[in-house]
Amino acid sequence: MEVEELIRELMVIRQAILDCEAGYESQIESVHPNYRYSARNFIRYLKLRTFELRHIQEQLSAMGLSSIGHSERYVLANIENILYFLHLYVGRKFQGRFDLGEHPVNYYKSIKVLEENTERLLGKTNQPFHTRIMVTLPTEAADDSALIESLLRAGMENARINCSHDCPAVWLRMIANIRTVSAKTGRDCKIYMDLPGPKLRTGSVENTNKSGKKPQDFIRLFTGDLLHVCYHDVPGTGASYDEKGQLLEPAKISISIPSIFQDVKVGERIWFDDGKIGGVIHEVTGDYLVVRITKTKPGGSKLRGEKGINLPDTRLNLPSLPDEDLAYLPFIVQHADAVGYSFVRTAADVELLQAELKRLNREDIGLVLKIENKEAFTNLPELLLTAMRSPNIGLMIARGDLAVELGPERISEVQEMLLWLCESAFIPNIWATQVLEKLAKEGIATRSEITDASMASRSECVMLNKGENILETVEILANILQRMEAHQYKKKGTLRPLAVASKFFRRNKV
Repeated sequence: MEVEELIRELMVIRQAILDCEAGYESQIESVHPNYRYSARNFIRYLKLRTFELRHIQEQLSAMGLSSIGHSERYVLANIENILYFLHLYVGRKFQGRFDLGEHPVNYYKSIKVLEENTERLLGKTNQPFHTRIMVTLPTEAADDSALIESLLRAGMENARINCSHDCPAVWLRMIANIRTVSAKTGRDCKIYMDLPGPKLRTGSVENTNKSGKKPQDFIRLFTGDLLHVCYHDVPGTGASYDEKGQLLEPAKISISIPSIFQDVKVGERIWFDDGKIGGVIHEVTGDYLVVRITKTKPGGSKLRGEKGINLPDTRLNLPSLPDEDLAYLPFIVQHADAVGYSFVRTAADVELLQAELKRLNREDIGLVLKIENKEAFTNLPELLLTAMRSPNIGLMIARGDLAVELGPERISEVQEMLLWLCESAFIPNIWATQVLEKLAKEGIATRSEITDASMASRSECVMLNKGENILETVEILANILQRMEAHQYKKKGTLRPLAVASKFFRRNKV
């Protein structure tokens, strides 16, 4: 590509960004002052990513110029700086909106703004790396202050209380222990509490094995089986067969929110237990859904009670703030530093929680949007711009539910997109779900888990779920994050000196 053609293409992109920014000025001005800077750059970045940039990036890299692919936090400054040098190359002068190095939204300021937004939500860090560690507290933490102290000393700086489990009395003891131990150790620890949200789950299971003797708490399902998902709260049971092995009655299980019967349609997919069991809805009756199982392990899979259900093809008409969430909210705003908004889907959902927080006089509480369904991912720009009306916000990448909703083959791509969008808006993000899960639960980490944890260093916070080996997991994660941050910040390599290179030259002096 000729330099003149490259200049023309970049000038078109620059003008489109400026026109778009002008058109969204009222929305930019409507956000909280803490995020005015964020909203402006976010709009610019969204417009930038409507263009095909691969060929431009390739040409700029070939010329040794700053890559347009690393401009999330300073979109206009990067484009105008590139244009300045391209014009210089052809012997002309470029005059941008600001002179070279004078952009208010620039590389150095962007780092400061992101740090300010992160500290407001997640607190100051005591660690030699910027990524905070959030730990989901087990029930035992309510009565074991020594566990909390060990976690704090190992690197936990945010404690997560999942309001889908336990009760306010238990949460209160957890909080008291955190506050006491934090004061004792001098280590700050923010308290983050998740609203349960309208979580679809399986009902209880009452089953027996084939001999009818030993009770089992699961239903075994195989590919091709039929499963009745029942409207009424009935005990789950396995399929029954006659003496010849002919099916008498399919397996059945109830669902926590039967109102979804009004939303589901024949042909839509249904997933159980974080995608471990898949099926397709074949029939909808007043009493049950007939589901044909399409995915299990080769030897069958166990479906237990209280396991999550996902309906990725269904537009669910569920309240974003169920009665249970509204009942918990006064407790949360009294005791927590941040609240997690589960299964948020639309900008209207965000406005609803903002109104409740205003009513409770806690507009200042940290508001974290949990992105865990396809609709939330699709609506992310509107969700973030609406959330920016609050003074303290963040985003959680709930990769487990997202993988089920969008398909496991897309989760790597989607989590990258979410990281880029958060960076362009200077919004701290929390990398969540199954981080070092095998290590926490079984004491042994897989190689893929270690790689996944190292990628999490590009987030402002990493969330760990509970497990018997959680203390060791926090220690190992802290070690990984410290090592990785020395090499990379966000998408950028930091170019730290490599010991392997220095040793080579020491060994091979010429």
